[in-house]
Amino acid sequence: MKDIRHPALHRHRGPGRLAALLLTLLVVVGLSSGTTMAAAGNPAHPARSKVRVPASAMDAVAAMQPSWNLGNTLDAIPDETSWGNPPVTKALFDTVRAQGFRSVRIPVTWTDHQSATAPYTIDATFMSRVRQVVDWALADGLYVVLNVHHDSWQWIADMPTDHDKVRARFDAGWSQIATTFRDEPRTLLFESVNEPQFNNATDAQKTQLLDELNTSFHTIVRASGGGNASRLLVLPTLGCTPSQALMNDLSATMGKLHDPNLVATVHYYGWYPFSVNIAGGTRYDATAQKDMTDAFARMHDTFVAQGIPVYLGEYGTLSWPDYTHPDSVERGEGLKYLEQLGYQARVAGVTTALWDPFSYLNRSTLQWRDPALFAWIRSSWTTRSGTASSDKVFVRKSSPITAQTLTLNPNGTTFRGLWQGSTRLVAGRDYTLSGNQLTLTAAALTRLTGDHAYGVDATLQARFSRGLPWNVDIVTYDPPVLSNATGTTASFTVPTQYRGDVLATMEATYADGSNAGQADWTPYQEFNRAFSPDYSGGRINLTPDFLGALHDDAPVTLTFHFWSGATVTYHVTKSAGSVTGTAS
Repeated sequence: MKDIRHPALHRHRGPGRLAALLLTLLVVVGLSSGTTMAAAGNPAHPARSKVRVPASAMDAVAAMQPSWNLGNTLDAIPDETSWGNPPVTKALFDTVRAQGFRSVRIPVTWTDHQSATAPYTIDATFMSRVRQVVDWALADGLYVVLNVHHDSWQWIADMPTDHDKVRARFDAGWSQIATTFRDEPRTLLFESVNEPQFNNATDAQKTQLLDELNTSFHTIVRASGGGNASRLLVLPTLGCTPSQALMNDLSATMGKLHDPNLVATVHYYGWYPFSVNIAGGTRYDATAQKDMTDAFARMHDTFVAQGIPVYLGEYGTLSWPDYTHPDSVERGEGLKYLEQLGYQARVAGVTTALWDPFSYLNRSTLQWRDPALFAWIRSSWTTRSGTASSDKVFVRKSSPITAQTLTLNPNGTTFRGLWQGSTRLVAGRDYTLSGNQLTLTAAALTRLTGDHAYGVDATLQARFSRGLPWNVDIVTYDPPVLSNATGTTASFTVPTQYRGDVLATMEATYADGSNAGQADWTPYQEFNRAFSPDYSGGRINLTPDFLGALHDDAPVTLTFHFWSGATVTYHVTKSAGSVTGTAS
């Protein structure tokens, strides 16, 4: 799967300065803690670990569950703080360990800290900083996965047309990393390359090139001796994609290496339309669920069932959560996705590593940005939780109130009832249950909506025999009202009275029915890339990218879909750099 993050959280920049210092004796300086560590590679002073690593790779990787990614930090380009995260501290790993994680993946982009010409030397100061961060995590009793990260697309991708140079640089980099960390404990794992890709190559060529890199990585690390002789080595599929063909290719490489200390790695970000909310993928529906169950079944059957552990090196969705933008994936749908992912991983015997570019754990405060969201992730590590078809019940203000029904998804649990705070609702009076059909009565909804103000009037909890309760917001709404507007392709907004409703998606079509916008393969454009709601500002923003992709003087019909089920049409026309919008 392509490694995509929101630009605000995962920016790709051009080459920065190139370091060309000779790698000699590496002294690790305690940049944040004031602690001085021993010379790198000195077997007399290896990092200490509180963990006794099981002998078998399967057991060791199982002991790493759950895992967390130190994303957008040492992998940031060109430097540790370039993508908005503060410098790593020991306290960060203290927090991660205290929150129940047993391992961390530390992605590292070496590009701007390694000479681009022979002998491809890694800057000593950067290497010592990497080692300091790794040793802090090891000292907390965490397993650590250390890798070569965005180098994959920065220069490794040129291997088809610049084979010898790429191979020499890759080998030189891993030779230096392996030497530096050769005497670290076995709780440190090496991952050859993140999401490998190769430009201008056939599928067969890509398979051969990745096999070559993985094999060379294996040879270099094993030959470096010390703890590297039996260290767990993590090998990816092409792009870290969990397709059957690519996992078969990796399985063939592993079979050729005849090494019991190998780990397969793939990533999972869900069914693409759901993961970014495009092409109508607003819900975690049967299609999205099948994509997940099939992916984990393939991981299990291809590797786990054959005695090869799987480390899911990254998981989440490609666009949610993103604290800098409105939620592109509706919260309840995202919770259902994360709940099932934890379950499917446990069934498949796969260790999971949450991708966190700063979206979950605030690195400045060391607090979860959304504790309730993290609670669902943490709960999924050990048990199932019941959910429902929605986490919202919309009650129209301008119409008589009628009973409304949700479908419960018990997920193997038993429904125990509905609560509003500490007050238990009364079955038969406030709700009825027929099979998994939970119906809120008109009388209950009348009481819960109170003065019938727009927005969330009450929140109920559906409680189950185990796991977390499922929250249901009772929302008063009327269909949104849009107004005429003018603007430019650089700045255009649709004045919007949301009236309690929440935007789900947007369709864009020309008069002949063809698709309009940058995603021309679907009428449903991507949330936050083509359009974005501004609830407090009372508007819907159409992005410059979307507007720039429209044909001049060709009227476009926009259909805005809201979570209440309401749809509202709007018309925009671009003429040169100006944009005119008209409400239906």
